[in-house]
Amino acid sequence: MYKERTYRNQVKGENLTYFNVKEQETDLQIGAHRLLESEAKTAIEHYRRQIECYIRSHPQFKTSLTPSPVNEEAPSIIKTMAEAAKMTNVGPMAAVAGAISEAVGKELLSFSPEIIVENGGDLFIKSNTVRRISIFAGTSPFNQKIALKIKPEDTPLGICTSAGTVGPSLSFGKADAVVVVSKNTALADAAATATGNMIKTAADIEQGITFAQSIVGIKGVIIIIGDKMGAWGDICFVNS
Repeated sequence: MYKERTYRNQVKGENLTYFNVKEQETDLQIGAHRLLESEAKTAIEHYRRQIECYIRSHPQFKTSLTPSPVNEEAPSIIKTMAEAAKMTNVGPMAAVAGAISEAVGKELLSFSPEIIVENGGDLFIKSNTVRRISIFAGTSPFNQKIALKIKPEDTPLGICTSAGTVGPSLSFGKADAVVVVSKNTALADAAATATGNMIKTAADIEQGITFAQSIVGIKGVIIIIGDKMGAWGDICFVNS
């Protein structure tokens, strides 16, 4: 069942035009210097077709909850998802939203020097100015009270969120938000899922942070459960 993504009201930025593009389960909000619906739709269809074709001949790629090896002939987006899954010990579909965000975002950079692509809480961002990304954390008192300050020199960048209490994505944890930052958006997505799966109570925050620290390529992590929060890495908080 589709649930209105009200948190998208918080994903805004000066000097960008925002628009939505949907293709089956893929529902992107995109910020660019101009409307790029046609270009975005073409990119989404291209990458979805690659993923769907691969799944038809390798159905375990869609259903596996553990890493799934892929062959050399697999499309690059499939290899990206598989590698992210291998590095975080989750199924490859845990990286699909982040992988699509980055792939579409990089395509659109041919048409706009700045791009923000949001896909179910998983963002790819390339910015020429400082941006603030508000953290959506369900019923936690931290919800939309803090934001990440993103400097242009740190982009392109992936910022992905997993939650056990918000949204339709599969999570075995109870965190209100696990936010992971990485230059690799698919890896950030898979790492957010893997870390989120560990968080059942506030006592698990330290374990979750230690796990995220162990993943090569992760720049930072934030874990929120109820009124408790832990953070590590190259991240800067500002008021939301």
